[in-house]
Amino acid sequence: MILGLEVMSGAVRGGTSILYAGVGETVSERAGVINLGVEGCMLCGALAGYAVAAEVGNPWVGVLAAMVAGAALSAVHAYFVLWRGTNQLATGLVTMFLALGLTSLFGTAYVSKTIDSIDVWKIPGLSSIPWVGDIFFKQDPLVYLSYIVVPLSAWLLFRSRWGVLLRASGERAEVLATYGHPVRAIQATAVIVGGAMAGIGGAHLSIAYTDAWFEGMTQGRGFIAAAVVIFASRNPFKVAAGAYLFGAALALSPALQSRGYSINQFALDVVPYVVTLAVLVALGKRKSNEAPEGLKKVFEIAPAG
Repeated sequence: MILGLEVMSGAVRGGTSILYAGVGETVSERAGVINLGVEGCMLCGALAGYAVAAEVGNPWVGVLAAMVAGAALSAVHAYFVLWRGTNQLATGLVTMFLALGLTSLFGTAYVSKTIDSIDVWKIPGLSSIPWVGDIFFKQDPLVYLSYIVVPLSAWLLFRSRWGVLLRASGERAEVLATYGHPVRAIQATAVIVGGAMAGIGGAHLSIAYTDAWFEGMTQGRGFIAAAVVIFASRNPFKVAAGAYLFGAALALSPALQSRGYSINQFALDVVPYVVTLAVLVALGKRKSNEAPEGLKKVFEIAPAG
C-alpha cells in the first residue's frame, strides 16, 4: 500500500477513539463543564468493554458496558462539580486518577485474555473506490458509526431545542434558571453523555483497534481529545478533523517501520503529541476559540484579599 494511503487509512482508524471522546467532551463543555477526567472515562470504557466481551463472548455487549462505565465515572465528576461545588479541573484530575487505580486493580485478570473483537467490514461498492474506499470504507463498524455521530451531534447542539438549552446552560445559566429550566440537570446530562461517548472511544481502542487490554492503554488520548476540543472551537466537525490529524501522526510510525526506515522509535512516538502542541500554539489565540461564558469562570482566579 502507498505510504500516504496507509497513513490516511490509519488516521481514520487510529483517530476514532479520540473522535468519540472529543465529541463527548464538546457536549460537556458546551454546557459549561470541563471534564479532564475524560482520560479516565476512556480507560474505564476500554477495560469494561474488553472484560465484558471476554466474559460474555460478544464485543457489542462490551461496547454497551463501556458506555455505562464511562457514564458512571463522569456522573461522579458531575455530582461533585454541580452539586458539591468543587473545582472542575481538580475534580476531573481526581476522577482520572480514580480510574487509573480501578483499572489497574481490576484489569490484571484480563491482560492475557483473548476476545472476539470487532472486525473490519468492507462496504460493498464503496470500498472499491480508489483511495476513498481504502481510507473510509474498509474500517470497523464503530468507525462507520462515528460518521453518523459527528453530524448528528452537530445537529443536536446547533439545530435542536435540546441543544439551545444545553448551550444556554453553558453561556447564561442564571437566565435559563429564571425561565424555570433545571440547569444542573441539563449540565449533568451533558457531562454523563460526554463520559458515555468517551467510554465508546475506550471500547474502540481495546475491542477494535488493538484487540487487547493493558494497563494505561489510552496513553494520554483523553487529554489529547480535550486539547482537540479547544482548537476545534467546540465544533464536532472540527473535532473529527483534529482527531484524524492525531490518528495520522500515530499511523506514521508503523508505516515507516514496515518500509524499513531507520528512525528512532522514541522520536516517532512523540510525533503525535508534538503535532497536537504545534496546532494548539498555532490556533490557540483565535477569537473563535473563546470558551462559553460558564466555562471561562473555571479559569478565573479570585483576587487576593
